Amino acid sequence: MDKKGHLFIISGPSGAGKSTVIQAILEKKRDLRYSISCTTRPPRGNEQDGVDYYFITKAAFEKKIDAGQLAEWAEVHGHLYGTSATYIDETLAHGQDVLLDIDVEGAKKLFVKYPEAVSVFITPSNARELENRLTKRGTDSPKAVERRLKNAEAEMAQASRYDYILENDDLAETVSRLEAIIRKACFNG
Repeated sequence: MDKKGHLFIISGPSGAGKSTVIQAILEKKRDLRYSISCTTRPPRGNEQDGVDYYFITKAAFEKKIDAGQLAEWAEVHGHLYGTSATYIDETLAHGQDVLLDIDVEGAKKLFVKYPEAVSVFITPSNARELENRLTKRGTDSPKAVERRLKNAEAEMAQASRYDYILENDDLAETVSRLEAIIRKACFNG
């Protein structure tokens, strides 16, 4: 049987730069597979269905829950998010490495289901920087930014559950450090 792939779980508060770091690492490591989550929230900016997320209705999401098709799911910021168990299991079984961008609640469930996963928590350099990033992003109302900042405190308290914590104050350095983590896991695994 072929060698099983590795699962990489990436988390961090909204505005920490996870999406930017992940996009950069996927461009560098073209053999890494990105697990696209499904969500009931509407697309932001230029987000595309099937690229950034699978944007589905609440009813369709609930059908996936009932059918046992999700490795994890949670309500975050008033919307449902979930990860396909079928995609992860089949991709790993084919020896391909999978990267997930997931909130801390979903990650807790995945740590149980996939204990061999390598987990990375990405943080901003400080709370003021996080607020600046969320505000500059321009995709959320001031009330939503306030909610995200409050949620960020609780998320940051979970960072110690992860194998690695990367402070994202320099994008190139953060991407380089994440690439080294992936390379180490693949070499040792």
